[in-house]
Amino acid sequence: MTNHLRDLRGTRGWSQQHLADQLEVSRQSVNAIETGRYDPSLPLAFKIAELFGLAIEDIFVSPSKEQ
Repeated sequence: MTNHLRDLRGTRGWSQQHLADQLEVSRQSVNAIETGRYDPSLPLAFKIAELFGLAIEDIFVSPSKEQ
């Protein structure tokens, strides 16, 4: 699964640490999600979507939907 988290974070000028603090996770977790090494749990994905005011589908993209 790929995602647009890095771009969304960048447009707000947030560091990985700032986003991690907002989500109550480690900076390493944010990095792992951004680089695709880790897919967030559903509750965390909802929290991310709520923080950015977007639908989960607008942030996280399954490989079959990418083109």
